[in-house]
Amino acid sequence: MTRLTVVLWLRQLVFGFSLSCLLLFSGCITDSSTAGNTLTVATEPTFPPFEFQSANGDLQGFDIDLMNAIAQSAGLKVKYQNMPFAGMIPALQAQTVDAAVAAMTITAERAKTISFSRPYFKSGLAIVTRTDNQNITNFDHLQNKTIGVQIGTTGAQKAKSIPGSEIRTFNDSPLTLQALINGNVDAVLNDRVVILYGIKSGNLNGLKVVSTLLTEEFYGIPTPKGSPNLQAINQGLETVLKNGIYAKIYQKWFGIQPPQLPEKSPIENQAAEKGVSQLSTSLSIILKSLPTLLSGALVTLELTAISVLLGMIGGTLIGIVRLFPTPPLPWIARAYIDFFRGTPLLVQIFMIYFGLPAFAQNFGFTFTLNRLAAAVIALSLNSAAYIAEVVRAGIQSIEPGQAEASQSLGLSSVQTMRYVIFPQALRRMLPPLGNEFISLLKDTSLVAIIGFEELFRKGQLIVADNYRSFEIYATVALVYLFLTLLSSQAFSRLERSLNPIKEKSK
Repeated sequence: MTRLTVVLWLRQLVFGFSLSCLLLFSGCITDSSTAGNTLTVATEPTFPPFEFQSANGDLQGFDIDLMNAIAQSAGLKVKYQNMPFAGMIPALQAQTVDAAVAAMTITAERAKTISFSRPYFKSGLAIVTRTDNQNITNFDHLQNKTIGVQIGTTGAQKAKSIPGSEIRTFNDSPLTLQALINGNVDAVLNDRVVILYGIKSGNLNGLKVVSTLLTEEFYGIPTPKGSPNLQAINQGLETVLKNGIYAKIYQKWFGIQPPQLPEKSPIENQAAEKGVSQLSTSLSIILKSLPTLLSGALVTLELTAISVLLGMIGGTLIGIVRLFPTPPLPWIARAYIDFFRGTPLLVQIFMIYFGLPAFAQNFGFTFTLNRLAAAVIALSLNSAAYIAEVVRAGIQSIEPGQAEASQSLGLSSVQTMRYVIFPQALRRMLPPLGNEFISLLKDTSLVAIIGFEELFRKGQLIVADNYRSFEIYATVALVYLFLTLLSSQAFSRLERSLNPIKEKSK
C-alpha cells in the first residue's frame, strides 16, 4: 500500500466520521426544536384499557384518547414514546420526555421528584386470584402468600404492608398476570379497572377479582419539575372536563358516567432540591443503598458461578460431540449451538419461565419453575452454547500429531483426550472462557425481567422506591465494574499459573 493510498483512506475515514457526527448532531437539534409545539409523551402500551396497541400497531386506550384531546384543546401536538413504567420518572427527571400518560397514581413520594397535573381519574387497587383459589377472599388472607406486583406501582407499595408475604416484582402488568396464571404467585395486586377490563375482554381467562377497592387513588399526568407545559396540560384537561369530551371518552371505555374529580391534586407538588443539599442527599442515598446492592452482588456472583459451572460441563460435552466424525450427534450439537447463539438470551429467559408452564397447560398438566431454577437453566443453556465452540476450537488447535503419538504409545482415545489433548487445550481456552464468565456476569442482569433479585434488580427496586435513578444506577455500574475487574484479575492469575514456561527471576 503506497503512502498516497494511506492518506486517501485516512481522509475518507475522517470524512465519514465527520458526516456521522453531523447527522447525529442535526438529529439532536431537530428533536429539541420541536419542544415548543410538540410534547414528547412517554407511555407503556401494555396496560389496557388505559394504553395498549391495536391489531395494526396503533396506540389506543383511555389515556391516549384523553391526552390527544388535551393536546388539541391546548394547541399542542403529541409524539408518544414507548417506555417501561419504571423508567418514566427517571426520564422525566432527566427531561428526556415532556410528560407521561401511564395511569400513574399521584403520591407524596413521587411529587418530590416530578410535578403532577390535576387528577384525571379515580381508581384503586384490587386483589386478583385464579378462579380455583378459594383461600383468598380479602386483604387479610394475603398474609404469608406470594404476591405479584408491577415494579414501581402503588400495588408494590401496598404489598409491603402484608405480614409474611413474599413479593415478586415484574416489569409490566401482563407479565404479572401471566405469572399468576402459571401459578408462580398466589395473587396479584393491581388496578381494579384494568383487571375487570381484561376479564371482560376474555384475555384473562381463569382469573377473578376477589376484593373491592383497597385504596382510593387519583391518576395524574406527570411532568418534569418546573415544566412550562404543566399549565397548558392543566388548562387542556380542565377544558375537556367542562365541555363533555372527558365524559364521552370515559363512556367509550368504561360504559358508565365518570365520577366527580377534585379540582386540584390532593398532594401538592414540591420544589426540587438544589446545590449542596442535593449533593449531600445523593451521598446519603448511595451509602444507604450500598448494603442492599452488595447483597445483590453476592447473588449475582452465585448465579454466575453456578451457571458457568453447569455451562462448562454441558459445553465441554457438546464441544466434544461436535468433533465426532459421523452424524447425527454432530448435527444435533450444531443445531443446539446455532439456536442458543442465534436467539437473544432475554427471549430464552421468557420462554423458560413464562412460556414452558403456559405451553404445558395446553396439554392438561401444570408445573411451575421458581425464579432461581429458571434463571440458572436459561443462563447455563446459553453459556453452554458459547463454551462448546470455545472447547471445540481449543481441541482443534492442538496438533494432530500429538494424538497419533499418544495412540502409538498405547493410549486409548479417552486417555489421549484426558491426559494429552485437553490439558494443553485448556490453557488456550482459558482467555475466551474468562471472557465468557465476565459476559455472563453482566448478562445476569437480564433475569431481572422475571423478578429475580440480583444486583440490577436490587437497584431497580431502590429506584422504584426513592426515584433517585442516577445515584443508584451509577453505583450499580461501579459494583459491576468492580466485579468484572476482579474476575479479570482472577483469570489472569489462573492463566499465569497454568503457563508451563514461567519467567525466572533475575
